[in-house]
Amino acid sequence: MRPGVLKGTTTLGVVCRDGVILATDTRATMGTFIAHKRAKKVFKIADHLAMTIAGGVAVAQKIVDVLRANSSLFSLNFGRSMSVPAAARLIANVLFSNREAGAPLPLQLLIGGIDESGPRLFSLDPFGSLTEEKCVSTGSGSPIAYGILEDEYREDRSVSEMLPVVIRAVNSAMKRDIASGDSFDVALVTKEGYRELSEEEKRALLNAGKEKAP
Repeated sequence: MRPGVLKGTTTLGVVCRDGVILATDTRATMGTFIAHKRAKKVFKIADHLAMTIAGGVAVAQKIVDVLRANSSLFSLNFGRSMSVPAAARLIANVLFSNREAGAPLPLQLLIGGIDESGPRLFSLDPFGSLTEEKCVSTGSGSPIAYGILEDEYREDRSVSEMLPVVIRAVNSAMKRDIASGDSFDVALVTKEGYRELSEEEKRALLNAGKEKAP
């Protein structure tokens, strides 16, 4: 991540052998002011596709709408789901076109899902740069999240095996980064489709992690 892009928020994504996990905190800030404690930062695009947002809320919500609409149109026109790389490239083109106009959109995005090639995850910066990742975090809490992810992430682990690691990473970022906090959301994209963890599931996994801590 470019140092100049570090803003409020913690979002992260990991690729597992059977799907993708996306997680975010829920704090929205305006400078040092906490504007909202339950901001939505992970979104379902389609049954096989999801996105996290970090940056300007209004612009990010518009990008979510653009991708949802194009994903639906693609399915109607071609009778199949849009691939994860195609979805990422579409949004990268939108971001790049704004850079060409001299006004980069204040966004960092993660787009992940599962298609015929398996679980895939892409990271996009405000300038339209696109990179495929296996384990990635964005926002001001990302250095803290990386401390856990890079130590414990394994690509051959299942979604259920990686969930406690992801939750521990986002929870650690919330404790140490002033612009991240309040609560967190976790979304899973597998062959069964898109699903967000319930409050009970998140609480149970978080408590289990505390019990295992030395």
